[in-house]
Amino acid sequence: MKLNELRDNPGATKRRKRVGRGPGSGMGKTAGRGIKGQKSRSGVAIKGYEGGQMPLYQRLPKRGFNKPNRKSYAVINLNIIQKFIDAGKLDAANITEDSLIASGAVRRKLDGVRVLAKGEITAKATIEVTGASKAAIEAVEKAGGSLKVTAASAAE
Repeated sequence: MKLNELRDNPGATKRRKRVGRGPGSGMGKTAGRGIKGQKSRSGVAIKGYEGGQMPLYQRLPKRGFNKPNRKSYAVINLNIIQKFIDAGKLDAANITEDSLIASGAVRRKLDGVRVLAKGEITAKATIEVTGASKAAIEAVEKAGGSLKVTAASAAE
């Protein structure tokens, strides 16, 4: 196959309809826009307007509630922490949010770092973070380490 042999599938592309090109074309003069009115003018886009019918975005139900001051945590799993300890990027004796960021395990702190229990941890690690899941706390303690949650409301 050569570049000059490349062709699109038959019927994959259509020729564009050239409007306003004389009465013989069937799309001359007003070019299918009708006579007068807002939609016949150029530069008009009535987005979401459905000809007086209730627009779709208004017909759909509004559900739930978005909390304006909701906290957003940077999430890290136990298997990532273990991987960074094995690679020598983290010191298992003292893992804090700042050391996680410095090692590159977490990109940014946001409202704090939350540890989740995906994967296994085998190192005896001392971790101090803003939040952690119950399963993560159990997994770290089972491995002989300790996971301290600094913010009281974050431990769920």
